[in-house]
Amino acid sequence: MTSKHLQDYTILHNGVHMPWFGLGVYKVEEGQTAVDSVRLAIQHGYRSIDTASFYKNEESVGKGIRESGIPREELFITTKVWNTEQGYDETLAAFDQSLTKLGLDYIDLYLIHWPVKETFKETWRALEKLYKDEKVRAIGVSNFNINHLERLLEDATVKPMVNQVEYHPLLSQEELHQYCKENGIQLEAWSPLMRGQLLENPVLLDIANKYSKSTAQIVLRWDLQNGVVTIPKSTKEQRIVENASIFDFQLTDDEMKRISNLNENKRSGTDPATFD
Repeated sequence: MTSKHLQDYTILHNGVHMPWFGLGVYKVEEGQTAVDSVRLAIQHGYRSIDTASFYKNEESVGKGIRESGIPREELFITTKVWNTEQGYDETLAAFDQSLTKLGLDYIDLYLIHWPVKETFKETWRALEKLYKDEKVRAIGVSNFNINHLERLLEDATVKPMVNQVEYHPLLSQEELHQYCKENGIQLEAWSPLMRGQLLENPVLLDIANKYSKSTAQIVLRWDLQNGVVTIPKSTKEQRIVENASIFDFQLTDDEMKRISNLNENKRSGTDPATFD
């Protein structure tokens, strides 16, 4: 994957165009900071914004979208149904609430936030209804391992278009990525910078020096060249711009391998296999 521009996109298995790069807003509190970061990102060329009901900032995200002045149809907005909102009727209600808070007529991508084992199949049935009713352009999952996806696909009438998981050089998820590719499910990275834990990594620093880039930019470029959608979070304008300045260079195959070889199956967040 040789993405050349901030507004380049992948085509999901249902034909919907999803930008390769976007802004995440996890842990950005409701209020002016959230509004400003969304507005600034869009004004600097971002077209994809990723939020969730659990983040409690959907109203600010919606406000930032409106203040950006960019037409709604040019944007790709993702939100997610939280664990305590799962189940068929509960999910439909949660979706309506998210839509109201965002102040939108439709969502581009709606995800199940975590595979709550008792309810995720019913939750998926609700997502399928939302999709068939054209309230969402694409549906998917987050934090699903292969076994979760297999269980989901046993009964699904619509296959997930996206699986958003923790993904970075210390957790390269190669087996899961391969499974998703084989099943036409687009992998998307949350915590691509491992919450800042990678920024002093010597291998990444070495490659960053060669290109006069930051280690963050190297990691985000690695995501894209691996064919993984990525949504780094920042609230600072300079960092929002810097994160997206990754389309003027390309990592070599050898550099890609060096970065992939950093994998330790190490997580900064919860493990979907054991989460409760």
